[in-house]
Amino acid sequence: MSIPDVKDVLAYLENSAVISDGKIEIKDEARLRATIHKLAEISALETGTRQGAARYVVRLVALAFGAVPASIHDLYMARGKGALPQSFTVPAMNLRMLTFEAARAVFRAAGSVNAGAFIFEIARSEMGYTDQRPAEFVTSVLAAAIAEGHKGPVFFQGDHFQVSAKRYASDPETELQALRDLIKESVAAGFYNIDIDTSTLVDINKPTVPEQQNLNSSLSAMFSAYIRSVEPEGVTVSIGGEIGEVGGHNSTAEELCAYMDGYKIALEKEAKGSAGLSKISIQTGTSHGGVVLPDGTIAKVAVDFDTLLNLGRLSRNAYGAGGTVQHGASTLPEDAFGKFVESEALEVHLATNFQNIAFDLLPDDLRREMYTYLDEKNAAERKPGMTDEQFYYKTRKNAIGPFKSKTWNMNAAKREQIGKAWEAQFLKLFNFLGIKDSRKFVAGTITPKAIKPSLKFYLGSAASEEDVSDLAD
Repeated sequence: MSIPDVKDVLAYLENSAVISDGKIEIKDEARLRATIHKLAEISALETGTRQGAARYVVRLVALAFGAVPASIHDLYMARGKGALPQSFTVPAMNLRMLTFEAARAVFRAAGSVNAGAFIFEIARSEMGYTDQRPAEFVTSVLAAAIAEGHKGPVFFQGDHFQVSAKRYASDPETELQALRDLIKESVAAGFYNIDIDTSTLVDINKPTVPEQQNLNSSLSAMFSAYIRSVEPEGVTVSIGGEIGEVGGHNSTAEELCAYMDGYKIALEKEAKGSAGLSKISIQTGTSHGGVVLPDGTIAKVAVDFDTLLNLGRLSRNAYGAGGTVQHGASTLPEDAFGKFVESEALEVHLATNFQNIAFDLLPDDLRREMYTYLDEKNAAERKPGMTDEQFYYKTRKNAIGPFKSKTWNMNAAKREQIGKAWEAQFLKLFNFLGIKDSRKFVAGTITPKAIKPSLKFYLGSAASEEDVSDLAD
C-alpha cells in the first residue's frame, strides 16, 4: 500500500483527520462522523489497494477516536469469580447484511440504555455466503461506532470457528491448518474473542463420555495454544469451547466435566500456564435459524433452562469459567429472553431474526430478484414437499453476498427504515437481557489496549475461498 492510496481514501474524510508517520490526528469530529461511511463503502464494495487503504485508515481513525477492538476475557473471568452479578446476559450478534447500518443500530440502541457488554460476531460459514472477511466486518463496525459517536471497547468475535467433520475425516491436517489461518487472519483484523468449535468431532460411538469428548478437548486445547501464540502483546483473547453441536442432544454435566478435564490436561501440554477458556457453549434444545413450518412460521421449541443454569454454575464453580453460552436463540419467542438472565446464561448468540427483519423490509423487486437467483443457484436444496416459504427461508442467506452491492445501494429511506426496525429490536433484546447500564461493568474490568494495525496485513491478498456449506452459523 503506497502513501498515495492512503491519501486518496483520507480525502473522502474532507480533512477531518490527517495521518503522519502512521498516526491519525482527528481535526473535526463532527465532519469525521458524517463522512466515515464513505470508507466503509469502499471497504465493502471495492477491491485492491483502495479497499485495503480504507480498512487500514478506518482502523487507525477508530483508535484515535476511542473505539478500540478489545477482549471480553477479563469481564467473563470476573463473572466466573463472582465479582460481577449474574444479572445480565451478553448478546453476541451475527451481522450478516448491511453490516454498517446494522452496527449503527446496535450502537444507537446501546447508547440509549448505557450498555457496554455486547459483542459483534461472524461465523466461519457466514464469511463465505455473506462475502465478509474479518477485515471488512471490523471496518464496517468500527466505522459505525465512529458515525454514532461510540467510544470505548468494541468486542469482535469469531463465532463457530468450526472444524468440518467431513473434511477432517479426509484430510485432517489441511482442515486444521485452514482454521489456524482463519484465526491468524481474524486476530490481525481485531477479533480478540474467538469461539473454537471442534464439537463436530465428538464421537458418541465411543464407550465412555471422556473418550467421546477426547478429540474435542485435545483440539480445543491445541487451537487455544495457537491463539495464545498469535494474540497481540497485552491482549488475552477470550476463547470459548463447545461440548455439543447445536441441534443435537441436550448437554449433560458429565459431558462438560469430561471436556473440561481433558482440555485442562491437554492445554498444560500444549502451552503450560497459559489462560484457558472463558466460557463453554452447550446445547439446550435450540437450532440455528429455527425449524420452519410449511407456512413459513417458526416452530416453537422447548429450551432446557435448567441445563443452562446448572451447567453454568458447574462451569464457574468447578472450572473458573465465566459461564455457559446459548446458541441459536434469535428466533425464540420474546418471553424466553428474560429466562436467559434467570438461568444465569453468560452469553447468547443472535442472528437469524435480524436477517428476517431485513428481508421483510427489502424492496419487493429486489427481494424477487434474490429469490429468482435462489431458484437457479440453490435448486438442489429444494426437497420434495418443501413449500416456497420453507425453501426461501432456508436458502435466502445464500443471496446476501451476491447481492451485497445492491443492498448497499438501496435508497437512503429504505436503509433508514431497516435501520430503525433493527434498532427497535436490539433495544428490546438489550432490555430483556439486562445489559442496561452495563458500561460500568465493562469499565471496571476491561482496559482495551490500542493495537496498531499491521500495514502488511492490509497489503496482503484476500484469503482464498473455501467450502463452508457444512459448518454452523
